[in-house]
Amino acid sequence: MSPDVFLALLVFAFVTSVTPGPNNLMLLASGVNFGFWRTVPHMFGIAGGFATLLFGVGLGLGAVLKAYPALDLTLKIAGGAYLLYLAWKIAMSRSLAAKGEAKAVPMTFVQAAAFQWVNPKAWVMAVTAMAVYTNPEAPFLSMLLVTAAFAAVNLPSVSVWAGFGMALRGFLADPVRLKWFNIAMGVLLAATLWPMLR
Repeated sequence: MSPDVFLALLVFAFVTSVTPGPNNLMLLASGVNFGFWRTVPHMFGIAGGFATLLFGVGLGLGAVLKAYPALDLTLKIAGGAYLLYLAWKIAMSRSLAAKGEAKAVPMTFVQAAAFQWVNPKAWVMAVTAMAVYTNPEAPFLSMLLVTAAFAAVNLPSVSVWAGFGMALRGFLADPVRLKWFNIAMGVLLAATLWPMLR
């Protein structure tokens, strides 16, 4: 992969990682509701889960889904249902979690990593990256480079959203503001399904 192609890949990875989508909206809500440090496993889960998704797509999983539309539809339905469940949980959250509070818990590393496999935006990003930036003459090496580029860019990009959420905690300590913020985040998260339904 030439330096200019790798730079284009880094820009693509940054833009797709930092723009709004299911992951970033959930991180914003988690930053507000749990704070930055309790959201760190969620951020690492996104980065780790997306890296494994990229690798899977690079090994041919994207082609399998195109060859079997029923499997693709099943994945979309499962992903959409889970995303709606997460949107509902966020929308119904009514209090900021304090340290040591047992009732409300942020998404874990494993949950966030597993979510990447049913996240519609993550699939579009992974399939596009592997289709555009891998080199057929060196498929495995270019697949590793694509994965490395996203690994380098993804975590700093998503952490911005959790940090922004943490910055809003003081303003949203008012229960009424927090209620409407969480409802808005839940609605926006559910709305991210729209491109998949078109």
